[in-house]
Amino acid sequence: MSYATHDIRNVALAGHPGAGKTTLFEALLHAGGALTSAGTIERGTTVSDFDPMEKARGHSMDIAIASIDHAPTSDRAFHLNLIDTPGYPEFRGPALSALAAVETAVIVVDADTGVEHGTVRLMERAKERGLCRAIVVNKIDHEQADCARVLAQLREIFGPEVLPLNLPADGGRRVVDCFGSGTGESDLGPVADWHQRILDQVVEVDEAAMEHYLESGEAGIPPQELHDAFEQCLREGHLVPVCFVSARSGVGVQELLEITERLFPDPTEANPPPLLKRNGHGDEPLATRADAGGHVIADVFKIVNDPFVGKLGVFRVYQGTVRRDSQLFVDDGRKSFKVGHLFKLRGKEHAEIEEAIPGDIAAVAKIEDLHFDAVLHDSHDEDGVHLAPTEFPRPMFGLAVQAASRGQEQKLSQALQKLTEEDPAFLVDHNVELNETVIRGLSDLHLRVMLDRLKDRFGVDVATRPPRIAYRETVSTRAEGHHRHKKQTGGAGQFGEVFLRVEPLPRGSGFEFVDEVKGGTIPGQFLPAVEKGVRQVLQGGAISGHPLQDVRVVVYDGKHHPVDSKEIAFVTAGRKAFLDAIAKARPQVLEPIVDLEVGAPEAQLGDVTGSLASRRARITGTDSVHGEVVVKAQVPMSELDGFAAELKSLTAGKGRYALDFSHYEPVPPPVQQKLVEAYKPKHEEE
Repeated sequence: MSYATHDIRNVALAGHPGAGKTTLFEALLHAGGALTSAGTIERGTTVSDFDPMEKARGHSMDIAIASIDHAPTSDRAFHLNLIDTPGYPEFRGPALSALAAVETAVIVVDADTGVEHGTVRLMERAKERGLCRAIVVNKIDHEQADCARVLAQLREIFGPEVLPLNLPADGGRRVVDCFGSGTGESDLGPVADWHQRILDQVVEVDEAAMEHYLESGEAGIPPQELHDAFEQCLREGHLVPVCFVSARSGVGVQELLEITERLFPDPTEANPPPLLKRNGHGDEPLATRADAGGHVIADVFKIVNDPFVGKLGVFRVYQGTVRRDSQLFVDDGRKSFKVGHLFKLRGKEHAEIEEAIPGDIAAVAKIEDLHFDAVLHDSHDEDGVHLAPTEFPRPMFGLAVQAASRGQEQKLSQALQKLTEEDPAFLVDHNVELNETVIRGLSDLHLRVMLDRLKDRFGVDVATRPPRIAYRETVSTRAEGHHRHKKQTGGAGQFGEVFLRVEPLPRGSGFEFVDEVKGGTIPGQFLPAVEKGVRQVLQGGAISGHPLQDVRVVVYDGKHHPVDSKEIAFVTAGRKAFLDAIAKARPQVLEPIVDLEVGAPEAQLGDVTGSLASRRARITGTDSVHGEVVVKAQVPMSELDGFAAELKSLTAGKGRYALDFSHYEPVPPPVQQKLVEAYKPKHEEE
């Protein structure tokens, strides 16, 4: 089916786990004619949950994309790109990456349970991204459904701009329109009341619409004449529409599809994409036009390492037309690649297409230079263009991994690289000094899934153990250090003498090296050697073997010899002078402190706070939201070992938690003494 940019709708389904996003995804595909029958999670036949691990676990772990070509009338055809996102916070990385590709985020809410923590977080993220937002209340025909309560919750939490476009009737067995029509009854009362509220809300943003509305009197104003004002409301967040459906039975699904096509913005109507262009002074906003004949600008928001197709880069086109056999550049690369194959995705299936126009979503295969957030373009005029970065949760959970059998180290390294390409919230750190590879994710479940993928997809078994805590060292006061390195071996010797001063810096400042040498007592060519010696200590630590941070080193004097002074002499002198100064500057070991947010049933508040107190946590606040208590605390990362299992036990599996790095602060003296004593024997052996 042929379509233009103004016929495209890009929508991401997001929400709390269990809200029914995947079932709604299937129902919309079926309603739009993309499927002859909707699959089910129970039978493992859904388009989106096609991965064997997703089928086995019964929930999504990655985003899935499918499109609908729908012609509701003979003179109008729509192309809907629909993205199903995982609800579990462990897989929030792929979910957030999908928001970069759409104009509208549809947050799905369970009519049984109402607003949950994930609902609030995702609404906030979509708002931060400047997306148009809509809410779908699902499962309206369940016995436990309380649509009136849920709508009241939504309006209480997100404001009076939350208004329904339709309402459930007959116990959720049908829905009635309350935007285009002002008549009839619903389970939530007379339709006319909500119809009036919507009209009042929409015309507020447009003076012409308001004047027309006031002049129309009882005749009212036709909804089709409010299209521009409606789109403005969505862009500004002045209206957050609510639709009621039952994805399982199909109630309200056809109506939701029609609302998506008629009222949700096309790529030319939404807020401009946050594209930036680097110049000599930083980044400046880049205005693009949805012009099919312009230069290509597209952003890769998803990487898939398909065992049959190879590396697949899924992208959103912002400007120009990507055609098969065209030449494109990746970021600022000087060498172009040929678009040999161009695909539209439907779950795991790939359908070849000839071109992708502005606003569309497509994929290219077998381009090794592709990476998450890469910008594709066809002219060096677009060098330096990039999308405003998405803020992902910081992966704080870690496991040290190594290949279970010898000879698989290279295979493990390659497999881990592919997994990091696919999930922006999964990282791999390799500590050269410790020869330790650490994988980091958003939870223990996240890491277990990644380990399963290593084995199932790449055939790599690994052994795991807890990683070393990322302690740091610093100094707490100003002090001076000195060292003279003198070595005579019969011929030319080694000589270098360094006087320096160390000063503490504010937390998070890093490291500064300052040259205050006067009169050439240390010739300029040897100062880099002094800094090299200092940086050796920075990396390896002075008292506990952990990197130093938040320190300024000022080199102010020294001596040299015209024959015996060499680089190695000043490296050694700089390193030992730095160690001398640190020993006098009251060195401290710092530990990472994380912001922890724990959600649990209210009845378990005491158990949760007691567990946190035993882990040296500082409670910073508590809040109660719809039967769930949320505890916020700051806790040392080293104290969280085993917390996931304990929380599960305390709350019968109903607890949840999320954490993010906050800052470093000194460890208690007994902990520092233990770390220093553990380091001494190893250091003395060296």
